[in-house]
Amino acid sequence: MTVFIGGAWPYANGSLHLGHIAALLPGDIIARYYRMKGENVLYVSGSDCNGTPIGIRASQEGTSVEEVANRYHKEFLACFQALGFHYDEYTRTDHDHHHEEVQRIFTLLYERGWLYEKEVEQVYCMNDRRFLPDRFVEGTCPVCGSKARGDQCDNCSTVLDPTDLLDKSCKLCGQEPILEKTKHLYFALSKLQGRLEQLLNEHSGEWRENAIQLTTRYLKEGLKDRPVTRDLENGVKVPIEGYRDKKIYVWIEAVSGYLSASKKWASEHGYDWTEYWREGTTSYYVHGKDNIPFHTIIWPAVLMGIDEPNLPDYIVSNEYLTLEKRKISTSGNWAVWVKDLLADYHPDTIRYFLTINAPEKRDADFSWREFIYSHNSELLGAFGNLIQRTVKFYEKEFGSCILIENADSTVEGKVKETFRSVGQLIEEGSIRQGLEETFELIRWTNKRFDELKPWVVIKENREEGKRVLEDFLYVIGNLQKIIEPFLPFTASKLAEQISMSRQSGWNQVSLPLKLAISHTSPLFNRIELEKIEEERERLNAKSKEKTKGE
Repeated sequence: MTVFIGGAWPYANGSLHLGHIAALLPGDIIARYYRMKGENVLYVSGSDCNGTPIGIRASQEGTSVEEVANRYHKEFLACFQALGFHYDEYTRTDHDHHHEEVQRIFTLLYERGWLYEKEVEQVYCMNDRRFLPDRFVEGTCPVCGSKARGDQCDNCSTVLDPTDLLDKSCKLCGQEPILEKTKHLYFALSKLQGRLEQLLNEHSGEWRENAIQLTTRYLKEGLKDRPVTRDLENGVKVPIEGYRDKKIYVWIEAVSGYLSASKKWASEHGYDWTEYWREGTTSYYVHGKDNIPFHTIIWPAVLMGIDEPNLPDYIVSNEYLTLEKRKISTSGNWAVWVKDLLADYHPDTIRYFLTINAPEKRDADFSWREFIYSHNSELLGAFGNLIQRTVKFYEKEFGSCILIENADSTVEGKVKETFRSVGQLIEEGSIRQGLEETFELIRWTNKRFDELKPWVVIKENREEGKRVLEDFLYVIGNLQKIIEPFLPFTASKLAEQISMSRQSGWNQVSLPLKLAISHTSPLFNRIELEKIEEERERLNAKSKEKTKGE
């Protein structure tokens, strides 16, 4: 089986916050799971270093676009690595390999008649004497009445053109822009309406509900042809005569990164990139709600236009993550920045909370109280305690060397079913439920420990007590494998603790199983509850400081 996984490309114009990680983490979990199964996996992403957002940041700082992109790309890499993300290729859109591939795709679309010239009115700022990029135009969404940018309304997810906005203003100077005629190339998206409807119907059981609803809405309204060129300073140059002074619109350029990253990885590792893009490859696209139309309509349309057969199979699109019941605001500094969180908390604590509370079907909230309580009660209290009391008790009574020759049939059956259930849920993109099933096994095992009372059994029948403990060690050996996609650092630490050699495959460990307890130090440490108020106060202080500075 060949599996392609594309994680959304974060803009390199500011630090990553928890909302970004909540949306992207399922990709790493899916990739780790399939690798454990021995499947042929390619997992790619990168930093979006083109387009307007970085230009805005560079302008605000009085520095260059390249300096901003380099800074945040480096920071992203460090954060993803610290969180255990295991991309095969994490690249960037300002590299030559990406520009060349995007220009190839663009030229193919043009040659095959999918692009055509159109004279349009575009937003122009008289004060700054320039056509304004979409994100330099702010105003009111004509659909829901919320404040919106010129490319998209974050409130109702409507994809916009700057000319659609009401009460328009220039983000640079604040003045009201005018409409000026200019020529651009347009993508004949409307011609692909039928094929995109067919794609939606074929994958209605594999896309998240929010992706189905939003895509259905767009298709029901009728697809409109979209501009594919823009007057930008930062981006991929249009390779078509008469348009070489323009750039390729970021909405078509950024998604093309999935193909450019695949080709880069394949060429550097001696593989055939088409292996991951041919029909029959299972593909996953992992991103937030705001990126749905780009992955269910725009990118499939581009692939159809260039006759690439591997269209999206699974759309793993999260809803939004709020912070202490408020919308995350990067401009207002109402955010928990990933680099700061990693400085104080274990990466698996972060991975656990953002998975078990993932906004898969509705918006979810990150609160410091829940974050710290979930660590103490679930990771430390349930999982960590099961490991601690089993290995310490066994070592005290029977020494550090263990040979498990067989296991209770009830225990074996429970473990086997957990592997099957969790694996199926991960394959379906139901990552949160997969982790819930894993911790259901942990709770079941803790309850069984309390009911069987091995400390009592040992006093009455030492051999029987040893066998009972071996059943729990058998579960622990299997848990080491089951938690690996979700909590890779903890899985590695547990393997070291029980000297468990790696067993391939997503299935229960084979017997006889040799283990050796090398140490009994806890997998997790308690986080003091005082940290809750400390973190809340720090969050409020940073937000107030930002507001005062403005």
